[in-house]
Order: sequence, then C-alpha cells, then structure tokens
Amino acid sequence: MSCQGSKRVAVIRGDGIGPEVIESALEVLDAAGAGIEEVPVEIGFGKWKRTGKAMSDEDLEPIKDCRCILFGAITTPPDPNYKSVLLRLRKELDLYANIRPFSKKGLDIVLVRENTEGLYSGLEEVGDEEARTIRMITRRGSKRIALKACELAACRRRLTIVHKANVLHSDRLFLKTCKEVAESSGVQYDDMLVDAAAYNLVIRPEKFDVMVTTNLFGDILSDEAAGVLGSLGLCASANLGERYALFEPIHGSAPDIAGKGIANPVGAIRSAAMMMDWFGDAEMARRIEKAVVWSLDQGITTPDLAGCHTTRKVTEAIANYLLETA
Repeated sequence: MSCQGSKRVAVIRGDGIGPEVIESALEVLDAAGAGIEEVPVEIGFGKWKRTGKAMSDEDLEPIKDCRCILFGAITTPPDPNYKSVLLRLRKELDLYANIRPFSKKGLDIVLVRENTEGLYSGLEEVGDEEARTIRMITRRGSKRIALKACELAACRRRLTIVHKANVLHSDRLFLKTCKEVAESSGVQYDDMLVDAAAYNLVIRPEKFDVMVTTNLFGDILSDEAAGVLGSLGLCASANLGERYALFEPIHGSAPDIAGKGIANPVGAIRSAAMMMDWFGDAEMARRIEKAVVWSLDQGITTPDLAGCHTTRKVTEAIANYLLETA
C-alpha cells in the first residue's frame, strides 16, 4: 500500500536515543529532497514525568490528521498501570501489518508480523496469585496479514508461514487461513514451526525469503534476524493499515547510551526510506538505501558495528552522499 499526496508527517522523537536517530533521519530526508512537512507530537516518558500520561487522547488528533508517523523510541515509565503507547497506536490506527526487512550481502528476508492480535491483544487479567493473557487469533486478522505477505511474496521467491500449530490450537486457525490465502493467490509457500524457524535463521538464514507469523513470534524472530544482520541499529520497520502508517527503527530507547553520540542512526534512516516508498516515491527510497549501503561498505559505522564513528558522522556521510549523487 502506498499513499500519494501531502507529505505531512507526525514526528514523535520519543525518549533515550529516539530524538538523536530521528534527527538523523530528518537530516537525510532533507538531503534527499523529500520535502516533508513535519508536525511534532510529544509522546513518551518525558511527557509522563511532567503530566502523568505518556500519551493523551488529544495527541491522537494531529497523528490522525497526518496519517503518517515517524517514530523514535519510548522508554517505559515505572508505572504498573502503564499501557504501551506503541500498542495503543497500533490498535487505534489499526496498523495490522508490521513489515520488517533484513538485508545484507547474501541475505534478503522480509518478516511480515501480524500487529494487533495474538498475545499483544491487551486481553489480560492480573491478580496476586495468577495472571492471564489471552492469545486471540481471528480468521479476519490472519487473512489480512496473509494477503499482505502474499502481496510481497508475489514479487519475490516464496512465503514461509511460521507457527506453533503442533501445540497451540489457535495457531491451527492461523496456519489454515494463511495456506488458503497463499493457494488462492498462487504464491509458492511452505510452513515451519517457530522453534525450527529460530534455529534455521541462525544456521541457514538464506533459506528464508518472506516470512509471515503472529505477533509475539514476529517480535522475537525479528530481533533474532537483526542479530544475524549484525545489529538492531541497522533495522527498520513499517506498521501499515488501510489508512494510516507508522515507521520506526526496531530498536528501543537505549537510555544507557542516550546523549553519548554513538547511537546507530541507520535503522531510523531506513525507516524514513520506507516512509518515502509509502508516499509513492520508490526512487527516493532506493537512493537513501543506496547511500546507507555505501556508508556501511566504507566502514563508516557506529560502535555497535565495531566502528569508531559517531551518530553525527554516519548521518553526515549518508546525507553528503545523497547531495553529491543527486
């Protein structure tokens, strides 16, 4: 899905390294000539400390008006009643498809994660002696994430449906629905138990092309794939719905390195590239990705990749490459 027209973007810098990497993404977008209109929205731990709420109902108004969000990362407040801002945005905006690409030389995987159901449905009961979380899987939710995965797989090699249907009856519905959608879409597919998928991601990652799975499994497997790639700091994601979209690096707020100037900006920059693709400018997205790959090939990297460069240096290198090759 893409959205052509106004490039108004709700920019949520967040906490920790969030503001640093989002500034890098905005600088690179400017160098690429993206021409976005930034609408700042304050959400996160800083706001919680001041107001007692990480996100208010009023914050949703500019977000919905923009339809597109560039999101940093948020530190979880030490509040037992806190409900995840990101999960709320995914539910409120029905951002049902989480697309996470992982690529380097010899590796090209796209993980498609159902984003609104499963164990992150928010259906929980917590007591002193027992706590329960309901894992909700619906045919509707499974069908639409399978359709999104098949849409991507149709232009690639094949689809792998990742599940735990040998133990979880709810996954039998997910697997059955995904198979039906793949067959009706004419997409070549196989399926794999999540534990086998985790193993194969380490020893034979080239085995995978497009993977589709449920919410929690997708969350865990994508971090594993980032490890195979080399760092969480390299990885981007898109949260897509029928009307709205949110783009974010997959790493957290990393408060331990905030302000040190060593955060890897590549995940945020790649997220910005995915955002431009959603806006209908695939060529600009390609140019930004090319600039990122160039910087990595030149060894202009932050300490998480055993490099000696700062966030600023990496950002400048990518931005200058875009300016020089325009």
